[in-house]
Amino acid sequence: MFNLFSLFTRSEEQFAFQIHDGGREAYGFKGGAGDCVVRSIAIASKLPYLQVYEELRNANARYAAEWDNKVSRHLAQRGSSPRNGNHRNVFHDYILSLGFSWVPTMKVGAGCQVHLRPSELPLGTLIVKVSKHLTTVIDGVIYDTHNPSRGGNRCVYGYYIKNH
Repeated sequence: MFNLFSLFTRSEEQFAFQIHDGGREAYGFKGGAGDCVVRSIAIASKLPYLQVYEELRNANARYAAEWDNKVSRHLAQRGSSPRNGNHRNVFHDYILSLGFSWVPTMKVGAGCQVHLRPSELPLGTLIVKVSKHLTTVIDGVIYDTHNPSRGGNRCVYGYYIKNH
């Protein structure tokens, strides 16, 4: 049954959290950036940040050149740098190519079924999609530049899980 009070309460169950920039600072990148896709992939895949950054930059450029839609026009206009975010049309296939599988957790009209909390996600290496953000969860620990869990109440749209 729907409980209005639950909208305003915090879950007591939360992931442990570890600050991690995916190796961004080590490559001389300074300041803030909307690079959660690059960071999450670098952390989860254990690939160097710069390698992931360049591969996504190239993927963005290819997408802009090969497609004619709103996303491709936006990429062509603002450039292919993954610094300012990446679209799912580009990063989804890249993540799959690294040995991950996509597990959707939301259905249209069904509301939030899975939250960013330990009892609702499996152990293993995950790249988790939440609203306007990707974060990495490895064996019950969130690795990110900030804790995106909203106290365990953040809705999970789906996640990529590393295949063994």
